[in-house]
Amino acid sequence: MLYRKMPKNGDELSILGFGCMRLAVKDDRIDEERATAQVRHAIDQGVNYIDTAWTYHAGESENFVGRALQNGYREKVKLATKLPTYLVNNSEDPDRFLNTQLWKLKTDHIDYYLLHTLTGGLWDRMEILGIRDFMDAARADGRIVNAGFSFHGLPEDFNRIVDAYDWDFCQIQYNYLDEENQAGTKGLKYAASKGLGVIVMEPLRGGNLGLPEAPAEIAAIWNESDVKRSPAEWALRWVWNHPEVIVVLSGMNEEAHVEQNLKIAGEAKPDSLTGEELALIKRAGDKYMELMKVGCTGCGYCMPCPAGVNIPGAFEVYNKMHLFGNIPEGRMSYVVKLSGILRNGTTSYASQCVECGQCLPKCPQSIKIPDLLKDVVRELEGPDMEERAAKAVKIMNLK
Repeated sequence: MLYRKMPKNGDELSILGFGCMRLAVKDDRIDEERATAQVRHAIDQGVNYIDTAWTYHAGESENFVGRALQNGYREKVKLATKLPTYLVNNSEDPDRFLNTQLWKLKTDHIDYYLLHTLTGGLWDRMEILGIRDFMDAARADGRIVNAGFSFHGLPEDFNRIVDAYDWDFCQIQYNYLDEENQAGTKGLKYAASKGLGVIVMEPLRGGNLGLPEAPAEIAAIWNESDVKRSPAEWALRWVWNHPEVIVVLSGMNEEAHVEQNLKIAGEAKPDSLTGEELALIKRAGDKYMELMKVGCTGCGYCMPCPAGVNIPGAFEVYNKMHLFGNIPEGRMSYVVKLSGILRNGTTSYASQCVECGQCLPKCPQSIKIPDLLKDVVRELEGPDMEERAAKAVKIMNLK
């Protein structure tokens, strides 16, 4: 495992962090045994940064992490969680949330505490509600060791938030498709120039950049390289190539992913990619942007939908159909995932959208969800949906 030093406090953090937003699940709940084994194995192999949040896994991620870090594991890591700023309505709420999080996580302090999903407008609201005083007091009494924020806003708001408080670190979405999106490369470099340690989320863009078998047009680009790497390795090495990045959070939820990421994190040094390799990645990124229809990362912040639409699921199928160009498979996958045949029979089709707009302010990517769901309906639904669903049931021997 390679480590990088946080600028302000000197902490030596593993360049690979374990993100607990996409843990292994079983029957729609966290698979406690499997996820615990994965987290502890990663820690045993040198990972020392664990990241969770109030809302992950419908509020159960922090409880899980608290249990997973028992038996001596809490002492081996730096623990990060986040204040759900979007749920804060008054000046007393931050203390209430933090104290509850300490209880859920079975600890007396949070090593790295973030204000979650800040935008320019949300930061302005937090300032009015006295967030500075809360952060100062929580740092002074030891409940928070390092103060930071995660950012999902417009590029023009990032620098002013960096300058607005004495932050120790920040967390940004960054990958080779997002050099100019949200904080982007300019934000990464600005935060680092101000002494903030930078944590990176979504290095694989919701997994799309790490699909084991890349779309044919992108696989052809990778095959031009004399050095053979998986799509995930290309993506992770690109992020770690930036010396300003301290930790990259990976949503590892399969044992093979854990092992693969651990291996890469033992080799990926800053400024280690050649000019030819960077040019290759740039071409792959351009092709991904050409093929992908929706910039959804599958974070699930838009859920639950009042009308029952599985928004991330619909966009996942839609994107993959266009990435791989297999329309029949995409249409069949759509009914398998959204018809309810795999669960309780309740449909979650894109056509159920009533355009209430509740999802729009929740989306970190600022996706025009109702509009794009109409595209999903047009390409993936149709009069043969029931016939497709019946065929899927027969093929999968579900009845």
